[in-house]
Amino acid sequence: MEVVYEDNHLIVVNKAVGELVQGDRTGDVALVETVRAYLKEKYAKPGNVFCGVVHRLDRPVSGLVVFAKTSKALERMNALFRDGKVRKTYWALTRNRPPKPEGRIEGYITTSQQGNKSYHSVTPREGAKHAALSYRTLAQGERYTLLEINLETGRKHQIRVQLASIGCPIKGDLKYGDKRSNPDGGISLMARRIEFTHPVSGISIDLTAPVPDEPLWKALEAGTSDR
Repeated sequence: MEVVYEDNHLIVVNKAVGELVQGDRTGDVALVETVRAYLKEKYAKPGNVFCGVVHRLDRPVSGLVVFAKTSKALERMNALFRDGKVRKTYWALTRNRPPKPEGRIEGYITTSQQGNKSYHSVTPREGAKHAALSYRTLAQGERYTLLEINLETGRKHQIRVQLASIGCPIKGDLKYGDKRSNPDGGISLMARRIEFTHPVSGISIDLTAPVPDEPLWKALEAGTSDR
């Protein structure tokens, strides 16, 4: 487990592809349990250890995840997310380049329990939720493009389905239109950066995760000014 930041109230880790943030019906060990075990061992804590899930990432996605070590921090971080005061920046490798180097995708997303899949439309539909994001191109390779994405809303599979809607499926994302899977079974989408005001100390927190240790990620990162 890679710890990116830790203090008395928060711990931020760099989630690997394939890890669950919180337990589900698969019964696989979740990241929250790994963090809880880490805290219990590091601080020799007796009994149950508090570790609150502040937000989640899809299992095939990597990157920064924040956990709360105290109930006060959990309550206040939940409020920050609810009030839109947490800025999350994602990086994605897409099979195609977008129609414009930078832009905004806006529409409506519906989610089906069957197949656990979301659908994007440009016009409202019954049960659909408004969804918007902005993107910009950071680097261009022969077959893949590195995009930076900022979410305006947080809908299920939003980045995946909205990029696919403009002909840019994320590398490895078979569910949303890519042609082949990644060797690790994940998709080439990462929560690259997170920015917020610490819920207890009030200091500015600005954290960045390293890109996956893979040649394509490294090559495209080298073509950007964001090091």
